[in-house]
Amino acid sequence: MRILSGIQPSGAPHLGNYFGMMRPAIKLQEQGEVFLFIADLHALTTSPDPAKLRERSLDVATTFLACGIDPARTVFFRQSDVPQVSELTWILSCCTSVGLLERAHSYKDKVAHGFVPNNGLFSYPVLMAADILIYKSHLVPVGKDQKQHLEITRDIAIRFNNTYGEIFVIPKEQIREDVAIVPGLDGQKMSKSYNNTIEIFSEEKAVRKKIMSIVSDSKGLDDVKDPATCNIVALYKLFADDSQIAEMEAKYRAGGYGYGHAKQALFEIMWEYFAPLRQRRAELMKDIPYVENILRESGEKARETAEATMKEIRRAVGLR
Repeated sequence: MRILSGIQPSGAPHLGNYFGMMRPAIKLQEQGEVFLFIADLHALTTSPDPAKLRERSLDVATTFLACGIDPARTVFFRQSDVPQVSELTWILSCCTSVGLLERAHSYKDKVAHGFVPNNGLFSYPVLMAADILIYKSHLVPVGKDQKQHLEITRDIAIRFNNTYGEIFVIPKEQIREDVAIVPGLDGQKMSKSYNNTIEIFSEEKAVRKKIMSIVSDSKGLDDVKDPATCNIVALYKLFADDSQIAEMEAKYRAGGYGYGHAKQALFEIMWEYFAPLRQRRAELMKDIPYVENILRESGEKARETAEATMKEIRRAVGLR
């Protein structure tokens, strides 16, 4: 079984990235052949500064390696190192209806949040489909917000196969309900787009400041509080065991326990959790040639797989 996943280098990796995509991707190494890419082409939809894009791509690479990606078991590469993906995107664009793309919720949501409605943003699902289909991926782990994009990918693949022959594998999505959406500082889904993230490798002072700024209601120290509706508790559950969770929930219901206490507990458990990963990442940052070599070798493997698929596709659509 081939499993594919990708992450945009649009800023420092945060808790939503880690629990929603990174940690699950690392666990998938035990289940099949994993293709994991840094989606730098997707990042161009927001016209990032070139130097920052390169810096953020390297940041994502060191973060994944620090968190446990094994290059011996995972093809870990930059999206842009496989030019065949861009070629396939154009071919798929020519058999994708505008109406299908107009129904994409993600595009409407981003425009509503102030993104410039450029064609790259609009046709994002086609590039995503190319990423998935070119490697003949069987399983694609995604968050709930990306589920529709997987449905679009399947629609595109089925239409292509019906027109040109059975070339593409029809992929399935995998959604982990327990961490599919990690709440941000404001209670919305944690996302760089919403500027509500908690970065996993920021300095101690910055992490503490972010956690202390999590939005809560106006209940005072002595008031009884509902842990089921609290973003602080939701984040704490990502790190805590059952007894720790039960203890915090009991304090909420008893009163005399303020949101400041809960935020401090969240900071402490998060800081301890990422301590060994911070150390490993610091070591990787001192050996960038090693990181670049991993990306280069994996990029070669990804291109070989992509080119094999493209030979079938070019022949099918009438190209040489």
